[in-house]
Amino acid sequence: MTYRTLLTSAAAIAFFIGGIGVAFNAFAQNDTQAKYEENYEDYTLIHAGHVLAVPGQAPIQDATIIIHKGKIVGVEKGFLDDEDATILDKRDMFFLPGLIDSHVHLRSEWSPTSRWEPVTMEAGDRAFQAAKHAKTTLMAGFTAVQDVGGPKEIFALKRAINAGLVPGPHIQAAGSAISVSGGHGDAHGFKDDLLHMMRSETVCDGPSDCRRAVRQAVKNGADVIKITATGGVLSNTNAGTGQQFFDDELKAIVEAATKMGRKVTAHAHGKTGIESALKAGVQSIEHGTYLDATTARLFKRYDATLVPTIMAGMTVVDWANNSDWLPPNSAKKALEVGPQMQEMASIAYQNGIKIAFGTDTGVSKHGDNAQEFKYLIKAGMSEQEAIASATTIASKHIGLGDVIGTLEGGKYADVIGVYGNPLNNIEELLDVDFVMKGGIIYKNK
Repeated sequence: MTYRTLLTSAAAIAFFIGGIGVAFNAFAQNDTQAKYEENYEDYTLIHAGHVLAVPGQAPIQDATIIIHKGKIVGVEKGFLDDEDATILDKRDMFFLPGLIDSHVHLRSEWSPTSRWEPVTMEAGDRAFQAAKHAKTTLMAGFTAVQDVGGPKEIFALKRAINAGLVPGPHIQAAGSAISVSGGHGDAHGFKDDLLHMMRSETVCDGPSDCRRAVRQAVKNGADVIKITATGGVLSNTNAGTGQQFFDDELKAIVEAATKMGRKVTAHAHGKTGIESALKAGVQSIEHGTYLDATTARLFKRYDATLVPTIMAGMTVVDWANNSDWLPPNSAKKALEVGPQMQEMASIAYQNGIKIAFGTDTGVSKHGDNAQEFKYLIKAGMSEQEAIASATTIASKHIGLGDVIGTLEGGKYADVIGVYGNPLNNIEELLDVDFVMKGGIIYKNK
């Protein structure tokens, strides 16, 4: 059977993979038959040894991924053929949806000189640095990210990627985080006149001012509102890692974000800060270091998501133990927080918290994102569950579940491939061999 026959038959509206229906979505259904017939050369057929079309379901063996104008048409059992199509013979490879990292910082990569960058780098420097990291991330198999804290240049990078000017993943971005004065998202460690220059316009105090900060973040281009609900490790202050916003400020932030059509995600380490954020209506928690079984019940009550970023904890512990460039305030917090994060992830998994893959890359090195999978497996996840956390779950978490996260009809043709089977060995994803985003091949070993 050729794929031309498949597409020109009535069965093309809803064909089946191993008994599971994969239907064309509206973009295919609304096209006329003539449109399909007029330009077959726009089709790409990937002949795949195995396809994990929907993580959480069984992979399909010996299948064809059908792609048209940058989108998935479907996945069909067997190797379809047509003389006018572009055919990629990858029968020795295992394919799955492009991976999603729900917590990155594309602008930066921590180093001994990172703290000087706010007063030494121009906006253009930051933009080019972010573009470099975006390409590295894409080449590692991460075709989408959520950038949850950084300067406005992230929005320019997002526009440039969408326009095809530079390579990179799909980006959902927060821009500058909402923080209290002196909090984790404020500037620290410089003399007073520099700190005034470095102060973010989204630092706020009191419910009214916090509503203003949310509106400013949305005006700047924020797809999601990121708040620093508790203290953090790398801020050069001894304010600890407990709750920093008052409850009325948290409520004001969520209400303002909701009115502006945005969800709120909260950087939160301390238990009280996590729970106060959840009760205020924050939809997700980044890190979650000191959560427990009681906290888990709140996650489930409010249908909230955890982004555990275990790798970031392991990274800062290594810095504190093996280098002297972290300031004392940060080193102390690193040794307190970092060792807790693997246990936290196990508690979260055992208590049924919904977990989306996220790394806090920018703390760790860009391109190493997939290392987080090893920590998720150690926390108790199966390989299928870990992959789902970075595809089906993460796509919904970042608000793009309708267009990415699976290889189903109508979604972007974001496809990655490896020569081994990641369902047997998750470390296959540490070195991705094939990367396609939006139907364009960026890596093909």
